[in-house]
Amino acid sequence: TPRAVERLKKITADEALRVQVDAGGCHGYQYKMELVKDQEPDDVVFIEDGAKVLVDPLTLDMIKGSKIDYVDELIGASFQVVDNPRAESSCGCKVSF
Repeated sequence: TPRAVERLKKITADEALRVQVDAGGCHGYQYKMELVKDQEPDDVVFIEDGAKVLVDPLTLDMIKGSKIDYVDELIGASFQVVDNPRAESSCGCKVSF
């Protein structure tokens, strides 16, 4: 989303946001996001207006069609995977599905 692009550009110049799906969480899978400097050989790279997101092929299968958003709420601010068409259900924490 445009909010995610703007926030990512603001907080980093030479890093990318890595998005991964790991086993665990309330519903079986959870999103993991971190800023990284290095790209893995099999990463799929998305670049939007200078903001860079890295996704491994297994994660891409699980989040294809989703969006990355930056959400700033009273309880905190974070990057989130939203509108995941492959998630049958999700947790209120917005981290697991």
